[in-house]
Formats: sequence, C-alpha cells, structure tokens
Amino acid sequence: MFRTYKFRLYPSKVQERLLDQTVETCRCWYNTCLAERRNAWKTERRSVRKYEQLAKVKDYRKVNSHAKQVHSHVMQIVVTDLDKAFQAFFRRVKAGGEPGYPRVKGHDRYDSFGFKEYGNGFRIDGRRLRLFGIGRIAVRWHRPIEGKIKTLRIRRKAGKWYACFSCEVETTPLPKTNREVGIDVGISHLAVTSNGEIIENPHWYRTEQQRLRVSQRRIARRKIGSNNRRKAVLILQREHEHIKNSRADYLCKLIVRLVRDYDRIAIEDLNVKGMVHNRHLSKSIMDSSWGDFRKRLEDKAEEAGRTVVAVNPAYTSKACSACGTLFESLTLADRWISCHCGLSIDRDHNAALNILRRGQRLWEST
Repeated sequence: MFRTYKFRLYPSKVQERLLDQTVETCRCWYNTCLAERRNAWKTERRSVRKYEQLAKVKDYRKVNSHAKQVHSHVMQIVVTDLDKAFQAFFRRVKAGGEPGYPRVKGHDRYDSFGFKEYGNGFRIDGRRLRLFGIGRIAVRWHRPIEGKIKTLRIRRKAGKWYACFSCEVETTPLPKTNREVGIDVGISHLAVTSNGEIIENPHWYRTEQQRLRVSQRRIARRKIGSNNRRKAVLILQREHEHIKNSRADYLCKLIVRLVRDYDRIAIEDLNVKGMVHNRHLSKSIMDSSWGDFRKRLEDKAEEAGRTVVAVNPAYTSKACSACGTLFESLTLADRWISCHCGLSIDRDHNAALNILRRGQRLWEST
C-alpha cells in the first residue's frame, strides 16, 4: 500500500523565491493547457488528449525561459493534474451532478508541484532535500521514512512549504484482540461507542471562532492588493491551518486507539453532504468532521488488517437496542430512552448498540 510522509521545509530566501517561481510557471502551463482544451472543443468540437499535451512539454520548455529551469517531470505532472480534473468533470456529468468545469487557476489558487520518480529531479542528500533547479533545502525530519519513495509533492500552505513523499510500504497487521465495537458519531459528543465510552468533541472551529472574526475584519479593513492585506490574509490562513491540524491530530490519535483495541468496527453510512444543507447544524457537522473521521478510520484499519463496515443509519437512534421497539415521537431534544422492556439508556449509547448489531449481521453474512 502507499503512505504519505509530510515534512516541513525551511528554504532560504533565494530558494523560496525559486519555489514561488516554479509554482507560478506550473500555474501558467496549467492555464495554457486548459485554454487549449477549451478552445479546441469550442472551435473544432475536438477533445485534446493527455498524451497530446505531454508531447508538447519539450517544445514549451524550449520557448519559455522560466520553464527551462523547471524539470520536465514537473511540467508533465501539471498535464496529469489537469487531465484528472477533466476526468472528474466527465464523471460528474455522467452521474447527473453539478459538473464544475475545470477553472482557470488564479495566482492564489495554485500552490503545489510534483516529481514522479525518485532520483530524477529530487533526492534526499544527507539531511537535506535536493530539488532540480532549486538546490538543497533544509528539512525538519520529525519521523523516519519507511518503504520505497515513489513520488514527491511540494506544497505551499499559509506561507509555509512542505514536502510530501509518497512511499510504497508493506502492511503490518496488528495482533487480534477478538473485540468489536459500534460507533455513533454526534455533535455534542464526537462519538459514543457500544461499550458506553463517551468521546468528547473539542469543537475546534467554534473555540477559535472569535479569533477568526477578528482576523477577517482585519482583512476587510485593508486595501485590496496592498502588502498589509496580504499579511492579514496570511494570518487568517495560519489560524485556519492551526484548527485543521488540531482536528487532524485529535482524530488520528483517536483512530489509532480504536484500531489497536478492536478487530471489527461498525459505523454509520451517513450522507454528510446532504446533512450539511441543514442551516442549523451545518457548522457543527463540518466542525465534527464525520467524513474525515470515517475515511481516516477506513484507511488505518486497512493498513492494520482490521475490518470497518458502514451500516444503514435509519432508525438507529429511534429503535430500542433490546427489543427493537420504534419511538416515533422521539426528537433531537430527547437524550434519554426508556422502553417498556425495561431498558433505560442514553440515546447515543443505544444508537451505538444498534449500529454494532447491524454490523454483526453484515459480518456474519460475509
């Protein structure tokens, strides 16, 4: 399987200028390829294919002085990225969703470039990362890289530079625990397990919301295009990055513990995209990051040899986990369930038990 290792880069001022120039060159090449595809279809009703544009990389590097200083693989990755955008566009059209035609990339909407082969354009040189046309960049190696390095992506986020190594690694299954659990995600609590464990929700965004408001007002007061406005935007970006990193750190630690403690995990197959249309709950749902939690859990479980199953969420909260009685009059304000069968239990704990039972039925059928 493939795993990505992300490290912070500390380029010098000259290297940072070269990195910015590389990103700008890739952005211009992306827009050039996009314009070629769009114009060919408008004028000739002809689709420009990926390999047609890959063949033009060599010619573009000959006529563009900035492109000469960029590795050919970097320019080829730009074409591949554009082709992926068009493939996603065609998939959405076929599915009947909102198409979202690939857009022209503005100066602040293109922040990365990549290399596709280790040793050809990039390599680790001692304690530094050597990049073609840029030089040896200082790296914060906070963890060892495992497996075989395949590709590299250089990213710029909130004024900081990162190197993302994609590595091919061997899976390492964890020892069996013979335990299983159902997990009900929520807003007041991030999750409740079928064992009765309550996992608190830090509410990362709401906790920092006041600081974000101040930063956004600071931007609104600055003149558009000024250096002070760019500095204010950078401050806001870093605050959002802090919230994102805090959420990711919390979820990763939680998921590692769940995968280590349980062989089989059942969760709800929630339609998060549809649920965020509720204007009263959308901010809380996005702040809880249910979709990210599920994806990270499934990826980590696959790596550790665990099983994760998503069950139908219908009536998991309104059905008694002991006798199956449905409570039709139950509302979101009702947090405790009392059934005629004698069961008296927290609503979320009851839902987690129902999720576990549905998961057990799926495991038995496979």
